[in-house]
Amino acid sequence: MSLIRALSKELEARSDDSLRALFAARPDLISPVVPDFAALAARASARVSVQRALERLNKPEMQVLETLHLCTNTDTGHSVSAAGLKKCINGATLAALEPILNKLQELALIHRADPPATVHNPGRQRFYLPVGSLKDVIGIYPAGLGRSYTELVRLQPAFAQRVVHLVAELHQSGANILPATTPMDAALALQRWTSTPENLQHILSEAPARTRPLLNKFGSWAMGAVPQAQRKASVLHEGRDVGPVDWLLARALLVPLDAGHVELPHSVGLSLRGGAIVDHFTLKPPVPELGQTSAALRRNAAMGAIAEVLRLVGDLLYAVREQPVVTLRSGGVGVRELKRLADSLRLGLSETALILELSALSGLLRLDVDSSTWVQPPSVEWLTLPRQEQWLWLVNAWLASERAPSLVGQTLSGPATTAPRSGSPAGSINALSAEAQRPDAPLVRKRILEILEELTLEAEAPDGKAPVLDAEAVMERAEWAQPRMSRRFSSLVRGILHEAELLGLMGSGALTQLGSAIATEQPELALSILGEHLPAAVNHVLLQADLTAVAPGYLAPELSEKLLLLADAEGQGPATIFRFSADSIRRALDAGQDAETILTFLRTHSATDVPQPLRYLIKDIASRHGRLRVASSPSFIQSDDEAAIAELVREPGAASLGLVRIAPTVLTSTASPRETARVLRELGLSPAVQEAETAVVRYKRPTAVAGGVRPVYTAPRTAPPDDDVDAQLAVLRHHRAVHGEVTGEAATQLGLETLQRAIRLKQAVTMNVVDGLGNSNTETVVPVSVSGGRVRVFDAARDTERVLSIHRIIDVEPAGEPRK
Repeated sequence: MSLIRALSKELEARSDDSLRALFAARPDLISPVVPDFAALAARASARVSVQRALERLNKPEMQVLETLHLCTNTDTGHSVSAAGLKKCINGATLAALEPILNKLQELALIHRADPPATVHNPGRQRFYLPVGSLKDVIGIYPAGLGRSYTELVRLQPAFAQRVVHLVAELHQSGANILPATTPMDAALALQRWTSTPENLQHILSEAPARTRPLLNKFGSWAMGAVPQAQRKASVLHEGRDVGPVDWLLARALLVPLDAGHVELPHSVGLSLRGGAIVDHFTLKPPVPELGQTSAALRRNAAMGAIAEVLRLVGDLLYAVREQPVVTLRSGGVGVRELKRLADSLRLGLSETALILELSALSGLLRLDVDSSTWVQPPSVEWLTLPRQEQWLWLVNAWLASERAPSLVGQTLSGPATTAPRSGSPAGSINALSAEAQRPDAPLVRKRILEILEELTLEAEAPDGKAPVLDAEAVMERAEWAQPRMSRRFSSLVRGILHEAELLGLMGSGALTQLGSAIATEQPELALSILGEHLPAAVNHVLLQADLTAVAPGYLAPELSEKLLLLADAEGQGPATIFRFSADSIRRALDAGQDAETILTFLRTHSATDVPQPLRYLIKDIASRHGRLRVASSPSFIQSDDEAAIAELVREPGAASLGLVRIAPTVLTSTASPRETARVLRELGLSPAVQEAETAVVRYKRPTAVAGGVRPVYTAPRTAPPDDDVDAQLAVLRHHRAVHGEVTGEAATQLGLETLQRAIRLKQAVTMNVVDGLGNSNTETVVPVSVSGGRVRVFDAARDTERVLSIHRIIDVEPAGEPRK
């Protein structure tokens, strides 16, 4: 029977509660709504859906599923039971296997099947078959075992050409192997020769030193890299001191794939594992060896990191407000612009990139598309919030963001790109560029925080000490919990742990109480903890006679911003030093302040009196400020007729130009030369525009952008809403009561399943094909391959091959079977 039909019948027999559990675990099955059980089975068997389901399985579940795949044959209907799997999995028991098989069946990855013909008394055993697409999803090395000798002969022409000669040489040298005349016979002979652990042990007894350690490297994966593999495999070495690689290649215990890679054949790998497909099976996750840190160190490190990141974000917003961040033509922020920000924040480039990315993904910076710069919105609510709410704003935005800030500076995968003018290295990821986008980042962050919580609960000491968790410990647990997602974790885990330290979710390498609250989705608890332990921002400084002000802690953003206008910050951390100078005082005066305003501000926010040297400096600079004024004008108007100039100043139609008379024959205008000329022409004048030959660079004020909306984190949803599930169940039950035929989505998948099975078995099928005129014809052909929406078939009646479009095939059934 068709696998899709068998799964469809099983799904139809399930209860509503069982179907609800299936939809919760695999929500993609009902998005969009599926019309009937046959279509549900077809969708559950689809490659993409199976791949998603496998990403949620842990290591023992994957081991059982891969073993079941290797022990069954969906084409012939050869099924397997838990007792059969137990023989192939070292350390497994029926009590351990049956719950796993039940879960795999609930996930619709396997379904019940008839026992094989060789089993005469199955008793109460339950036999299973996997869904048809499992082979494609698992890949060519299930359970880390290689392909059989017969497959390698069929798929590796170079190996097929020499395998007969190789077997003959082995036979002549005294090996217990039968000679062969064809490549397939030679493959079968090699398979029998290496089929048992005892045979392989006898073969390896004559191997050179270091052969066994080399073979142990293929314990978890069948392919390896060996330079000049094909050349080394050409001669059987006898009586010569050869290395283990040459010895194994000459006896086909390793098969060359190309000039640099070899594969360990299936029978050899199986024998190395003692005849078992899985040589180590356990239901318990690995327990890493972890150091410990005290609760006080963990808390103090986290509070310090939080206070520092809040200060740095505030300083960055001030720096960007003073001078927007310019983007590259190719997108993102270049190294030169990043270095300017780093100098302003007194940080390294990588730390500055993290703060910049964090501010942007939190909505505190926005890209102004008109000027191609990152700017601060006109009003930012974040600056006015209490410190604990500022922190939660940043954490929520980080959890939900599809950006991976720690990727900035890393090398791009793929072909190297040309280095931009900004001086950033060729092929590296720029800050705020599209290359730092990772759509799976929220899901990976959530899982890493959950793993940190699991490891912390398992290893937490009664005296309050917490385990120190590193990337290796997290990866070890991730590879057990979700082995098929380990590659996603490996590229992000170090960066996510670093970002978690930056945000105080980890401290001294351990998960903090804040991190635990966020991992368990309790933000209110996190706010309560932070409000209790985070020091309040100070609102005063200590003025000193050496023209400096010392901040005795983290300053409030408003105070820090005003001090940065009056003085230049030095150093880093909570005890920031602000140094007053003639240039810094002049900067404040240019911004519109006067001496009395500055002194009043300092008296209000200083815990000490304003020192005399500082008062003298402020008054001296203020007394000399403004005697000469420098201004700029976009354009000017010049005429030899003084009367005409005077008349133009009084003209109401020229008011929009902002004209100012600076000489009897010269006016300045606030408009550009072209705009000024346009207005003058509308007044009936005929001006001549004289523009400089060189380009004039003008600062364009950023376009106003709406203020940021406070981010609210919602964990990535894994289950569909209850209303959607109820609606889907109603559709399925109604269709079962009214209809019964297979149509639409299911019919297409059933046809493809029949074609692919016929290709593997080299069997004929009967197809109902519609031609270009709409006429249907029934044909019996042998399908050869399916790809790109077309099927290549061999027509025995015409003794020729043809290519048919799949959308023209109405129906397809194995030849000789009755139509359903």
